[in-house]
Amino acid sequence: MQPRCLARRISLALCVGPGLVVALLGGCNNSPYPAGAEKENTLFNSFDERSPRYLDPTASYSNPETPYTYSIYEPLYGYHYLKRPYELIPKAAEAVVQPVYLSADRKPLPADAPAAQIAESVYDIKIKPGILYAPHPAFAKDEQGRYLYHQLTREQLGDKRSPFDFEKTGTRELVADDYVYAFKRHATPRIEAPVFATFSAYILGLKEYGALVRAEDAKLRAGLPASSQDKPFLDFRQWPLEGVTALDKYTLRIRIKGKYPQWKYWLAMTFTAPVPWEADAFYARPGMAGNSLSWNQWPVGTGPFMMAEYVQDRRHVLKRNPNYRGEPYPCEGMPGDKEAGLLDDCGKPMPFVDKIVSTIEKEKVPRKQKFKQGYLDVPEIERPEWGIDFRVDMEDSDAVRQEYEQRGYRFPITTDINNWYLGFNWLDPVVGKGDTPAQQVRNRKLRQAISIAIDWEEGYGRIFRNKGGEAAHSVVPPGVFGGRHGTVEGMNPVTHKMVDGKVVRRPIEDARALMAEAGYPGGRDAKTGRPLVLNYDFQRAPTPEIKAELDWMVRQFAKIDIQLEIRATDYNQFQDKVHKGTHQIFWWGWLADYPDAENFLFLLYGPNGKVKHEGENAANYENAEYDRLYEQLQTLDDGPEKQKVIDRMVAISQQDAPWAWGYFPYVGLAFQSWVHNGKPTIVVRDLAKYYRVDAGARAKAQAEWNHPVWWPVLAAVPLLVWLGWIARRSYCLREQRTAKPQVRAA
Repeated sequence: MQPRCLARRISLALCVGPGLVVALLGGCNNSPYPAGAEKENTLFNSFDERSPRYLDPTASYSNPETPYTYSIYEPLYGYHYLKRPYELIPKAAEAVVQPVYLSADRKPLPADAPAAQIAESVYDIKIKPGILYAPHPAFAKDEQGRYLYHQLTREQLGDKRSPFDFEKTGTRELVADDYVYAFKRHATPRIEAPVFATFSAYILGLKEYGALVRAEDAKLRAGLPASSQDKPFLDFRQWPLEGVTALDKYTLRIRIKGKYPQWKYWLAMTFTAPVPWEADAFYARPGMAGNSLSWNQWPVGTGPFMMAEYVQDRRHVLKRNPNYRGEPYPCEGMPGDKEAGLLDDCGKPMPFVDKIVSTIEKEKVPRKQKFKQGYLDVPEIERPEWGIDFRVDMEDSDAVRQEYEQRGYRFPITTDINNWYLGFNWLDPVVGKGDTPAQQVRNRKLRQAISIAIDWEEGYGRIFRNKGGEAAHSVVPPGVFGGRHGTVEGMNPVTHKMVDGKVVRRPIEDARALMAEAGYPGGRDAKTGRPLVLNYDFQRAPTPEIKAELDWMVRQFAKIDIQLEIRATDYNQFQDKVHKGTHQIFWWGWLADYPDAENFLFLLYGPNGKVKHEGENAANYENAEYDRLYEQLQTLDDGPEKQKVIDRMVAISQQDAPWAWGYFPYVGLAFQSWVHNGKPTIVVRDLAKYYRVDAGARAKAQAEWNHPVWWPVLAAVPLLVWLGWIARRSYCLREQRTAKPQVRAA
């Protein structure tokens, strides 16, 4: 190619390039979704860090998992979406039943019989007929009625990684035996069953059933490597369970030891959702676990949604269960609900959306930005901090307030039953119980000193307002019977005192005095002279917004000369530490399972310890008197006697200080203007089916809020033309200087 021709082409490319860029950009936008997705009847939200660890109903207990599990599974009961205080309602059951009380000789007792006379509580629960499971290959049969995939070999499985990779699917009706199977399954030794200890303490024969199942499982797995992912089908139908039986196709009987008024609340949790044996048999086939085909990725339920897409740590899609019978939106609520538009969909069948798309977003800032751009309908389906965070933005800037109000964002806020706390591992030799009486006193004073030093009123009342709340004085939050939060009677005398009629935090001098009494004057061990260094396990990766909180916590410990080492991980790694008991000081929270003080007091019940019993007592706290009172509490209905027991349990735990108590956070959600029926809640977990989306309004808003900014590109055009001319001129000059006359051959 001749130099001059090449120069012209370079110049032409530089001149045409900007126009081509403009033309290309004209057909693009900044949406993270495929073109046209905004016009579909879909709810868009996000999740952080990693995919949920457990979607198996027997194992799942963490908040990041509930947006999926409560949309897919159906327990017997649920909660009225709008009413407060919370009201139990039937879901798969026909009605919320009252138990029949029996004496030791199995004679019926009156409803007000003393707990000491009640040997057994019997719940006979009718199930609604006609409920169908979502389509799944586990139910597929051939023309002879044989299951198509229950004898599947590894070779036949091949590279299938989704239930939708199978040619056939099927369904069947929900029956009482599916609930029987679900309760039996809590005895499994193959997965973590966090409430087995609780259930086995009440359900007749479940503890013994657990021993039987472990023995049978050992027989099945004899000769298999411990690391083998493939395990033979553990068929719980083979062994009857005394306390849970099916009286007929649609009647479930549950027999509970003694009186346990809170039992009805457990029946609203996915731990008691039905489990079809066919799915267990299907997922037990060789190669399934290795291909990520299990309950944890592909749940099987009767609820309004089913898992349609599972991309680990990236994206999850729920779609409408085509076999779902539909459920009418409530027509009653609380004062103000009608005015807020929360009754506009009275009687209409749910769910309202066809799909729920959840995509990973590891940091808060980009997640907030996507919400403000209209690409997230809700930042996260169930996290209760988002409304608070956006409200803080509005309080800090009039311009932001004006923008948020113009765009119609809604941030409803309320108080509800939940907490965040800093806990001490009772098994740790330094901050735990202690091996000797002298060490126990020393460790207790250390925990008390730390509890005084951490100024929750400052941190989560004035600094971290986006996670705002009120400093806790005990484990029992406001909003449940027995809670005394905000009263003089509820004051923690270890951490606070009365000054001029007001409850104030004790001065740091009191904490330093306790440090000296504990054997750590000036933050050093009095015997060795070594500085006291403690480890803090935090359940989130140290992103920029988290780092500020971690730095603040380090400063709290530094006030009493303790060096705090941060060990922040993602949530799954944190859970592993807690399950193994390798944590020392840790940060965790609790969203109430049900609206009763017992559901918070059980977090410190010894037989509910995380390490020994796989329960939810993450501090592994043990106190014989506290445990005795807790067992008494479980038999009491609301009243003066129950209040007295709660007060005593609170006083014991305040003195022992297994937690530094933390704070009770405000609850606020965030919704776009086109998302209807949003109401903050902690207890109601099947939120997504209530949300209605106006896709047309969303598409219009996204187009208005995300106009392309063209001036930088257009401003660059003259510059590029000039650069092209310079390049052409320089090239031609260089060619003229270096060109030599050619010599023609003779």
